Amino acid sequence: MGDRLEERARKVPGSHETAFMSYIKQMFEAHPFEPAIDHSRAVECIVACYSCAEACNACADACLGEDKVGEQVACIRADLDCADICLAAAKIVSRITATDRELVGAQLRACAHACRLCAQECEKHAPHMKHCAICAEACRRCEAACQDLLKE
Repeated sequence: MGDRLEERARKVPGSHETAFMSYIKQMFEAHPFEPAIDHSRAVECIVACYSCAEACNACADACLGEDKVGEQVACIRADLDCADICLAAAKIVSRITATDRELVGAQLRACAHACRLCAQECEKHAPHMKHCAICAEACRRCEAACQDLLKE
């Protein structure tokens, strides 16, 4: 299982994210409770959630800097909602002692849904706003990671 995680970590762009993934992996391995979920999938989901939250937060800020900020209200709202839901999902998935699988599943479904909505909104602006293109990509990655963990 550890080898699979290392392989996935190498595929993640940027050393910052790889280091972050390594800390989460170390915490899972050091935890006295053995989780009922695959470590690598959980770590990947946590990293994707935190990365997406940051991308959404930055996208909302960039939207506020646009000349026609009034046209960005739906995007800003989707960004902020998605960021909050992603942070909650990352935190809940990180807690592996006495996990309520139904609660985790509900949060992962909510996160995937928020990511899908945010990506759809950002994709409308992506052709002329690079920050929206980046955010949409982060949202799609997070949505996929949540869906993958839901299969557990």
